[in-house]
Amino acid sequence: MAEQTDVRAGQPVYGCMGLGGTWDSVPYTAADIAHAEAAVEAALDVGMTVFDHADIYRRGKAEAVFGELLGRASGLRERIVVQTKCGIRQADGHHPGMYDLRSTHIVRSVEKSLTRLRTDVIDVLLLHRPDPLADPQDIAKALTSLHGQGLVRRFGVSNMSAAQIEHLQSHLDIPLVANQLEMSLGSRDWVEAGVLVNTPAAAANGFPHGTVEYCDAREIQLQAWGALAQGRYTGADDSPTARLVSDLAERKQTTPETILLWWLQRHPARIAPVIGTSRPERIRACRDAVGREPELTHEEWYDLWVTARGGPLP
Repeated sequence: MAEQTDVRAGQPVYGCMGLGGTWDSVPYTAADIAHAEAAVEAALDVGMTVFDHADIYRRGKAEAVFGELLGRASGLRERIVVQTKCGIRQADGHHPGMYDLRSTHIVRSVEKSLTRLRTDVIDVLLLHRPDPLADPQDIAKALTSLHGQGLVRRFGVSNMSAAQIEHLQSHLDIPLVANQLEMSLGSRDWVEAGVLVNTPAAAANGFPHGTVEYCDAREIQLQAWGALAQGRYTGADDSPTARLVSDLAERKQTTPETILLWWLQRHPARIAPVIGTSRPERIRACRDAVGREPELTHEEWYDLWVTARGGPLP
């Protein structure tokens, strides 16, 4: 089975949120399986080997459809890293949506994910959102038990600050290896936070300052969800930023999608973009972000940043 070291710094991750049909309890269909198969084949074709899930995606159907593919493709499980997340409970008619990182919920979620994914081990488990009521000792108990049973190899978090990670890690002997955050040329608070220090604009920036540096210093892989900015700069509009992305793509003989991913990968923290589209042609447009080193100069990286922010740096 693929080693966790295959979750390499800067290498794109395929996000499976778009697989599995609808976001309700309607069962997935043969067409949904075919749709998932085409997307996964495209990801494998361009060299992506890490597949990111969450127990809530399509109400569990994303994992279940992926499990169907693992059952059909001999040897596929041994060639990939399967990552999933837990900790969000969706509204159920009795309670609103909430976060739940109690040990019993974590363990139960992992057991259900293993069944849906048709695998005996999860390579990486991320805690999806911070739960204000969570007891870090209780979380550590669950993670330690899952690791000791061989059900989960490695652990990480998602949408957490440096302080939250540090607090959890202080109760956990197993190192946390990843933090998944929204990061893109369109969602820039993570990079803006580093230059708005000691300026009035800092008050409007909600990103927890120092989180990028904390993760980088401790070799906690930063994974960027929303990395393609929902298509904002690759066809959804005709903004100055979209035109610059297109121009750079033409000059570099690559695709606009690759330029957006290179902008993340060029950062010294070696950010791993999560590719969330389920369209095979758009997945294949990310090929050069897998197979080539980022080919953006210092100046080109700043050109993209300043153009996207719509004004000069402080």
